[in-house]
Amino acid sequence: MIVKAMGAAVREEAPLAPPPSRAELLAISFRIGCLAFGGAAGQIAMMHRIYVDEKRWVAERDFLDGLNFCTLLPGPEAQQLATYIGWRLHGVGGGLVSGLLFIAPGALLILLLAQAYVFGAHIPVIAGLLLGIKAAVVAIILQAVRRLAGRGLAGPAFRLLALAAFLGMSFTVLPFPVVVMLAALAGILLAGRDPVAPTGDAGAVRPGGVLPAAALSLLAWWLPVILAALILGDEHLLVETGLFFSKLAVITFGGAYALLAYLTEEGVRRGWADARQMIDALGLAETTPGPTIRVNLFIAFLAGSKAGGAVLAWLAGLMALWTTFAPSFLWIFAGAPLLGRVTRSPVLTAALKGISAAVVGIIAAVAARFGVVLFFAAPVRVESWPFSTLMPAGALDPWALALAALALLLTFGLKWPMLRMLALLAGIGGVLGLSA
Repeated sequence: MIVKAMGAAVREEAPLAPPPSRAELLAISFRIGCLAFGGAAGQIAMMHRIYVDEKRWVAERDFLDGLNFCTLLPGPEAQQLATYIGWRLHGVGGGLVSGLLFIAPGALLILLLAQAYVFGAHIPVIAGLLLGIKAAVVAIILQAVRRLAGRGLAGPAFRLLALAAFLGMSFTVLPFPVVVMLAALAGILLAGRDPVAPTGDAGAVRPGGVLPAAALSLLAWWLPVILAALILGDEHLLVETGLFFSKLAVITFGGAYALLAYLTEEGVRRGWADARQMIDALGLAETTPGPTIRVNLFIAFLAGSKAGGAVLAWLAGLMALWTTFAPSFLWIFAGAPLLGRVTRSPVLTAALKGISAAVVGIIAAVAARFGVVLFFAAPVRVESWPFSTLMPAGALDPWALALAALALLLTFGLKWPMLRMLALLAGIGGVLGLSA
């Protein structure tokens, strides 16, 4: 979680500028949505620079309080923070504008890339580009593990919790939601021995119009799923994707990386995608602006394409888009008036600390699983209840191994920025594809 990344103390500030007009907020929100590269950390840093430093529309304390609040919520915290800031500046309408424009450019781009992927994934040069991107993804995930470990593993008990989560996700049948719930419970139990400091001290802010907006957000979230069930039947793919990604929206703590193992397992079981396509999806989500959780859209698009062609693919992608992000508006509009009470809750803070520690292990398990899929031609799943693990099998791919080693060198040795490293690896992969 990215809490108080802008500094431990709130600095003295110049007086705030007058709030932006609705047109100004729309223009800035669209600009942020188009430039939202670099994952949650980069996106939050960009919003801080624009809203707090450059425009002075939001006070430092309000920004940090909003960030602390969003880290307690399931779902993409950067998009939720954008929604919260828009709400502070222009009420519910401002929240809708900022939140929607934060995701719209990247969502459209990922759906277009999914369409191109369906047409061209087996073209040699495209396959080569994707091989380079997949090798880079392994380094990106390991970098996320190291970064999160520095923040989430405060003491031996939490290191053991991270190890338990890694073992649970790698070698047992425990699903991601169960691991998250157990981690939250462990965090609460550990808090009795190691008291957790509250994460914020804000009071309630501007409740006007928020409860009706929250009710409408809840209705809007479920309306497409209900309509699809009434029109198409409750076993249709659109209903299945709507229900599944709604569930993920409620349990997605720790960012997109944390849920990838569960999403991969469910996607394969449901016949939507295989593990290699999951790595492709993550790589394309990392190279485009917007929250990494747009992986959901890509997988739903593939599911729709397999089940019924282009029209169903787009409808499934849009259903995943809706049910992934609509809940975030509900969390903000319903929870923002209670911001101070929520961020000061010792139980919630302790639970989040347990989840943060477990997320380190969960993401490490994702990296291990993706490595097996990337480096070996035919990995196999070995199961004997309650144990289950993915074992290396088949020929070792030397080019994948070499590209991953280069990605690790560039990331950890030479400290290259993520996008530059991704571009180089994709270029090398493309050359390999042309020469194949």
